[in-house]
Amino acid sequence: MISIIIPVLDEAARLPPLLQVLTREKTEHEVIVVDGGSLDGSAEIAQQMGAKVVLSKPGRGTQLSRGVTEARGDVLFFLHADTVFPEEGLRSIAQILAGSPNIVGGNFRLLFDGGDRFSRGLTRVYGWLRYLRLYYGDSGIFVRRSAYDAIGGMRAIPVMEDLDFVARMERYGKTCCIADPPLITSSRRFEGRRASEIVYGWMKLHFLFWLGVSPDRLAIMYMRQQPTVRAQAAGGFGGAGSNPQGTS
Repeated sequence: MISIIIPVLDEAARLPPLLQVLTREKTEHEVIVVDGGSLDGSAEIAQQMGAKVVLSKPGRGTQLSRGVTEARGDVLFFLHADTVFPEEGLRSIAQILAGSPNIVGGNFRLLFDGGDRFSRGLTRVYGWLRYLRLYYGDSGIFVRRSAYDAIGGMRAIPVMEDLDFVARMERYGKTCCIADPPLITSSRRFEGRRASEIVYGWMKLHFLFWLGVSPDRLAIMYMRQQPTVRAQAAGGFGGAGSNPQGTS
């Protein structure tokens, strides 16, 4: 069974379409929504739509780690609330893991829904980064539960939790990228921001992370450069946008 873990913070508008799509998936699964303190009724909506709701302290790493403790599946699938999930996407995960026992996990090819040049360019950059075994939470990371446990799980750090987890998973074993069908993610994190600002922030935070600067310090730096931390939903540092307070 695939345990789908969705961290949320004020995602009442985005969550219902995703949950509706997941209810139509025929592959055996469970949906766990981990709420980090929403004020817009996200937890109530998720419960009404049949998801298991878990309450958590805010922070994507914390919420994902908390969700895993409630998961029953032998495959974990971390999904963001602003994702447009493709039909039969779960079957793609199940088939590739069943057919390749040596694969420990992976992600999906990611498309950004924005029509601007920056969003289109970022879609291409994500593809190039995958060849370097670099990918982020907004691309739908999945992993065998056995591998997740073996590498120490998702760390409850305020930022870069996806990059940290992927680095350990890539060192542990072979991974794959599901190219078809792809996931589509929201470009909303870029609204009102200059492309140069986004790229500079992305490069700076990554550079400092690889130098060993603590995620706590990086979170403070990130929050200082964001106009609205709670209102701006996140997608992972792949788009130079993330939300240390919560997620999506």
